[in-house]
Amino acid sequence: MGSIGVIGWFEDIGLRDRAEVGGKGGSLGELTRAGIPVPPGFVVRTQAFEQFIASLEREAPVRARVEGLPPDDLDAIRASAAELRARVRAAPLPGELAAQLTTAHEALRGRAGHADVAVRSSATTEDASDASFAGLQDTYLWVGDSQRMLERLRDCWASLYSVESISYRRHRGIAERDVAMAVVVQSMVDSRAAGVMFTRSPTTGDRSVVTIEGAWGLGSAVVGGEVTPDRWVLGKITGEISVREVSDKHIEHRRAPEGGVESAEVDDTRRRVPCLADAQLEQLRQVARQVERHYGCAQDIEWAIDARGNLMLLQSRPETVWSAKEATPAARAAPDPLSHVMSIFGGRR
Repeated sequence: MGSIGVIGWFEDIGLRDRAEVGGKGGSLGELTRAGIPVPPGFVVRTQAFEQFIASLEREAPVRARVEGLPPDDLDAIRASAAELRARVRAAPLPGELAAQLTTAHEALRGRAGHADVAVRSSATTEDASDASFAGLQDTYLWVGDSQRMLERLRDCWASLYSVESISYRRHRGIAERDVAMAVVVQSMVDSRAAGVMFTRSPTTGDRSVVTIEGAWGLGSAVVGGEVTPDRWVLGKITGEISVREVSDKHIEHRRAPEGGVESAEVDDTRRRVPCLADAQLEQLRQVARQVERHYGCAQDIEWAIDARGNLMLLQSRPETVWSAKEATPAARAAPDPLSHVMSIFGGRR
């Protein structure tokens, strides 16, 4: 298989392409095409991954090796994961593929005005309504040059063979032939504040509210649980703010001088100050409603606001916790309905 056509720009893809661009990539394309503000970028389609894995399998099995692992043998999974990740990281990219990716990165630099990108895993089984696969693969921020981007691409592919990811698939019985890794390459937002929001309450499941959580700097500090974020609950229709919780945000994630992310102390003038003004909360509420209307179901959204006040969405995925609870029947149906009746009345005389 050649590497022709392995690049998909956000404006050219959508959820219909999820088999080739993964859940994250498909969602970013969908948001872009819906006119919702998203940092520009492209997806390295699964064809590139398939080509790469095929070259590895000419030397030794990859997928069959994973499928042969007992789900509960953690030692065997650990050993195989270490070997497979090392193989993926060490193997060279085909020259044509590397050239195409470098060209796309340069084109993205021209569109965004800078070269810094996020390199984000987008597995074909993640962000689905029936499987919470997100978070098991890697994301790298503030990747500043094409050579490093290619290295991070291989790191994302390798994360498909982490202990956590292999264990998840083995316990769920997911066939390895159904698993592939696309990779998102997206312009970085130098965010003043960032966080997440939910179009239904993550604590009660209330569909009438939007819950917004945020902190200073990059959203990775919020998503990774390293800082207690500010929190607001707004009426989805009215915009009324029913909950305001301003936290002591002692750290923030920001760009490290050599690239990547560093954790820094927040100065005292900002630690206990809300990271969002009411006007920005209203803007987030409106965008949240727009995204939910587009997808037709409750959403878990990552957002960022840059130093100039521009709001950008970095991801939107279906909310899974309350949706899964609602999909679970309260009781298992009896094979013979009469047995249920008899169990109630059988002891009575």
